[in-house]
Amino acid sequence: MLRRQRFGEVISRQLDLFEREQAELVRECKEAEATYDRAARDDAEERFGDYQDLVETGTELLADLRDNFASTLGESAAEQYEREFNRAVARRLPRFSLEIENR
Repeated sequence: MLRRQRFGEVISRQLDLFEREQAELVRECKEAEATYDRAARDDAEERFGDYQDLVETGTELLADLRDNFASTLGESAAEQYEREFNRAVARRLPRFSLEIENR
């Protein structure tokens, strides 16, 4: 049974905004990942580090967006919102989801 998410619409809009405002970062992440995938063994570690730095930046921006909105909610609602937000990021922007729960 599918259940409508309480914060689904606001989260969708927030992620739309993130993708528009951070389009360059998202593009750079894709390019850095492709560069890492093509890198020679000697260069792979450095290329992965470059990719990881970009992903960390995106994850931090998303966590800030999440936390700023959550701060306007009561404790119980904020916890639910954070869970929904993290799941939405995992579905829509998976490269940024691995560490978002730790932020």
